[in-house]
Amino acid sequence: MKITVAKNEREFDEMAAWRIIGQMLQKQDAVIGLSTGNTTKNMHQIVSEIYGLHPFDTSGVYLFNVDELTNLPRTYAGSCYAMIKSQICDSLHIPEERFIMPQTMCDDFDAECRIFERQLSKLGGVDLQMLGIGWNGHIGINQPGTPFGSNTWVSPMDDIFEARVREETKVADDYPLGGLTLGIKTIMMSKKIVLIAKGKEKAEIIKKAVEGPVTEEIPASVLQLHPNCEVLIDGEAASLLGTVNK
Repeated sequence: MKITVAKNEREFDEMAAWRIIGQMLQKQDAVIGLSTGNTTKNMHQIVSEIYGLHPFDTSGVYLFNVDELTNLPRTYAGSCYAMIKSQICDSLHIPEERFIMPQTMCDDFDAECRIFERQLSKLGGVDLQMLGIGWNGHIGINQPGTPFGSNTWVSPMDDIFEARVREETKVADDYPLGGLTLGIKTIMMSKKIVLIAKGKEKAEIIKKAVEGPVTEEIPASVLQLHPNCEVLIDGEAASLLGTVNK
């Protein structure tokens, strides 16, 4: 596991953006998995800005997001489909057929999980997976306790995130919500993984994921076992790492 610490937030965003661009330049038909949230918005904007200034060939690139909300329309601004499409797909001219995403509304999500995973497999697997990390160590929407052998499935959200989504969408408390996510086994099959985190609020979970035991209670800890994983963080997120501070 390689650990890269950016000097500040701007450098972090630029370095993360270049991880994405670099994969596109290295392999014209690259299959790249993205993540959504506060950590990724700026890096996606930088990718779009660089493409606008110095256009490069994206005609063979495939993009997808590691997870997606279920039982909410794609028109919801907080859906992963809507965010990735507006933040990066549109500006890089990635057409719908190369934006691989599961449906958000579906009568059979188990089948949708299999379709999503099969689509990525047919493309030869994931070349680069950008991963955020939740406050409790989740990757994708794989919450603590998710078996490391899990394939793509529909997981419950963490309580804080679910409460925010319910507030934004005004759905009833008993309306079923979840997250269709690549399973941990599926994520680990990616050829390269970049785990990204910034801010002091991520320092404790980064320390547990990087320096603690590999345990299903901290899903991100499994990345210690991946043969090609980089942890890209800013100084605040790295502040508790003994391996960095020595």
